[in-house]
Amino acid sequence: MTSETNKQMVVRVGIMGASEVKIRFNGIYTSLQDGTLSGLHIFNMQNMKSGQVIFYPESWNDSYFEIADVTIGKDFHWQQQEVQRFRGNLKLLRKGGNIIVINELPVEEYLESVVSSEMKATAPLEFLKAHAVISRSWLISQIMNKNASKGMTGMIENGQERIKWYDHSQHVDFDVCADDHCQRYQGLSKISNYNAIKAVAETAGLILSYDGKICDTRFSKCCGGAFERFDSCWGNETHPYLTEGRDLPHSPHLPDLTEEENAANWITNYPDSLCNTSDMRLLQESLNGYDQATSDFYRWKVEYSQEELTDIVKTRSGIDFGDITDLIPLKRGVSGRIIKLQIIGSKRSMTIGKELEIRRILSRSHLYSSAFIVKKEKCKNELQNIFVIRGAGWGHGVGLCQIGAAIMASKGYDFRDILSHYYPNSTLSAIPIK
Repeated sequence: MTSETNKQMVVRVGIMGASEVKIRFNGIYTSLQDGTLSGLHIFNMQNMKSGQVIFYPESWNDSYFEIADVTIGKDFHWQQQEVQRFRGNLKLLRKGGNIIVINELPVEEYLESVVSSEMKATAPLEFLKAHAVISRSWLISQIMNKNASKGMTGMIENGQERIKWYDHSQHVDFDVCADDHCQRYQGLSKISNYNAIKAVAETAGLILSYDGKICDTRFSKCCGGAFERFDSCWGNETHPYLTEGRDLPHSPHLPDLTEEENAANWITNYPDSLCNTSDMRLLQESLNGYDQATSDFYRWKVEYSQEELTDIVKTRSGIDFGDITDLIPLKRGVSGRIIKLQIIGSKRSMTIGKELEIRRILSRSHLYSSAFIVKKEKCKNELQNIFVIRGAGWGHGVGLCQIGAAIMASKGYDFRDILSHYYPNSTLSAIPIK
């Protein structure tokens, strides 16, 4: 957020980094170093004339640039590559053997793509409006607190335990990245319906605030029926608007899911929740294609042989536990998500956390969530155990539940209702002008 274009704040988005980048310019683009360009151009470390170059479109509305092989969902189970189109300025930066691709554009135009990349542009309008508000709030909160250390990635390791959290790191060369690590921004191609533009326009400049500060509005795909607290997933701080609750209107009773028996009962059943849905029409309208492939988002199951689990844990953690003999939850958050998990092996035992580190170590990519229970079963005709992991939800469960919010909008709730449900104690207000 470094300048203004048409009186709008501008955001710098890191799209990708590669040793060679293929870019097709649709329309005329001009730079001080390379002059006027159009059509297909290949940029690499050898042919870039300087450490950085910025291309400006001759016509903002009629020009765009197209990039091949953009990775989305990096390291998650839906990882794939796309050809993506972007409007705005294009900055190329030579750094560490790669060319970093950065898109500069007004925040409100950026949000039009975000709300239709995180979910689908054909989702209910009131849901898209709620997402526009929280995506705007999150972005501005991150940039305004760029030099703050709270909540950043951190690790505590002492031989007995490894407690690690993966927050949105302080990007040096741009404000935010374009993938799930920050929030999805996949360019013009995802804006397939005017509702995405309308949602941003009708909430222009609106953010959520608490105690005079812009809220750090986290969100995930499916909470599994219960909201998690901020400090279960990231740094040891609390936010009154990111707290426990049940994903039903009017906040009905939520069992104490920090207790193992209650958590097991919750996870192995299908309690009534907004995100507990089989409305395929709404899901097809609201989820992008790569997300629709994940159909077991509310309750799911993964099975590993002892040999397979041992290999995964060793590969993903870098620690040789020997043969994995047990996985024991030591601490659960308010949504039943495991915050500390003891891994017991034939060579050593160790406690790991927080939720994303647990998900990362127990899967080739990531488990859907850390709200799970583990049962060991004897494999037929084999001596080894089978580890059966049954889980709830998709993502960290903090803040807005995207699927639950889409269902809420389909039931007639407006964006204000959605925001107050998922961010209690927050206030809808205009961006403060300083």
